[in-house]
Amino acid sequence: MQPDTNDRHYLPSAFDNRPIKILLVGCGGNGAQMLMGLASLDTALRAISSRSLHVTVVDDDTVSEANLGRQPFYRCDLGNSKARTLTERINLAHGLSWDAVHGRAPAAIGVDDADILITCVDTASARRALGAAITKGRAAPSYWMDLGNRATDGQYLIGCPGRGGAQAGPRLPTVLEYFPELADDSLADDDAPSCSVAEALERQSLFVNRVLASHALSLLFDLLGRGSIGHVGAFLNLARGQAVPIPLPRAD
Repeated sequence: MQPDTNDRHYLPSAFDNRPIKILLVGCGGNGAQMLMGLASLDTALRAISSRSLHVTVVDDDTVSEANLGRQPFYRCDLGNSKARTLTERINLAHGLSWDAVHGRAPAAIGVDDADILITCVDTASARRALGAAITKGRAAPSYWMDLGNRATDGQYLIGCPGRGGAQAGPRLPTVLEYFPELADDSLADDDAPSCSVAEALERQSLFVNRVLASHALSLLFDLLGRGSIGHVGAFLNLARGQAVPIPLPRAD
């Protein structure tokens, strides 16, 4: 029996035989976990395929006391740039030359040169700003993966911006299309900082970011390492022990 190829999304051949340029926006709870996982993904891709990764991470935040424990930073990192600190550590450990930008996207760095945009931001306004940059830019990323979470639940989703490269089958909706309420600029952002580790743990579970990032990285491994995916993301709930996949869009 021939396998049904209609329930898979396939990586375009343009990703073969070259480094894949990833722009990671955010190096906090989800972003830091993603950055460390992308280093492992790069090692795996080099071993099993013709692909590799070059990551640029951008974040305008510095390490604070409240970040210790939930995020992969140490007391010696306090006051230092999150993006630069973690990128330098990864480059040294893995022999890489990834880039870090201390600033806020898209003002500090554009999205035009990225193959894959990964957003690990706290607010809807940040997602809207990046979506506008994609629309106005000279070239859109082929993929946009977004991660978001609350205290014990979250979701990740990968989509293809409308101006992305050609692909077989229906286009994968982006986070702004799948969650149209994010486009409502009348909604207030809730990004109040925590002042201590204890307060941070009241706002978010200790391992929610690590679990969410692991699922998102697994999807990226299937796409970039195996060449296809059968779903575009998932809703996760740690309190209930649930993971509900987000299916591929149906063909017309």
